Amino acid sequence: MVVRERVETVIDAVEEETGHVGVTVVEAIGHGSERGVTHEYRGRTFESRFLPKPLLAFVLDDALAGRVAAAIADAARTGHSSGDGLCWTSPVSNVVHHRTGERLG
Repeated sequence: MVVRERVETVIDAVEEETGHVGVTVVEAIGHGSERGVTHEYRGRTFESRFLPKPLLAFVLDDALAGRVAAAIADAARTGHSSGDGLCWTSPVSNVVHHRTGERLG
């Protein structure tokens, strides 16, 4: 998950590191240590516990995972004390191409 302003920067950093790889972007909501924000509307105070953040998913070869994770972390870093998001890796298995039925990886 990254802040909205960093989505294109992160995607560009991953493409630079890998040559080219696809990405899926999902609008997720949640909170980390920042615990949401407080809004004021017509004299009333509202607390939004969850904040919207883009979740980026890249599927790539295991050999690239460490370098790509480092590129994502560098590109997503804003310099603020919290709220930059997280980057993690996990194995992907049993991938099947819908159009051809071909198993990938």
